[in-house]
Amino acid sequence: MTIEPYLFFDGRCEEALGFYQRALGARVEMLMRFSESPDPVPEGQLPEGSEDKVMHASFVVGGARVMVSDGGCMTGHAPQGFALSLATPTEAEAHDLFNALTEGGQVGMPIGKTFWSPCFGMVTDRFGVQWMVTVAEPDAPGGLA
Repeated sequence: MTIEPYLFFDGRCEEALGFYQRALGARVEMLMRFSESPDPVPEGQLPEGSEDKVMHASFVVGGARVMVSDGGCMTGHAPQGFALSLATPTEAEAHDLFNALTEGGQVGMPIGKTFWSPCFGMVTDRFGVQWMVTVAEPDAPGGLA
């Protein structure tokens, strides 16, 4: 059994994919637009003009896959109630990734030393996705690394 996050970008998925490629070095595995679906999209499910939006895509950062979509392109709501944790081996890499994610985003907790990591910070990116960037310490309490 596996659990993989699935994020919805309300019409901005392609923009988000480009951002994550630049900011995180993400590798897009696949991308399918609504217009490429082998089955027609049910009437009324998409606003007119959304046919070329992303029906489904996936990208990989490190060894983790994230699935994404434009969803129904109608909600106007930012994702909430979760954060993606991004663990790096070095403080320099953590700072680089954190700074890249802050572009157009909002810092929730500045990156710095904590009792569980030599380098940890939280940022909500320009798409409303919350990230926790950390340097993993092997002996961190509670499996926080």
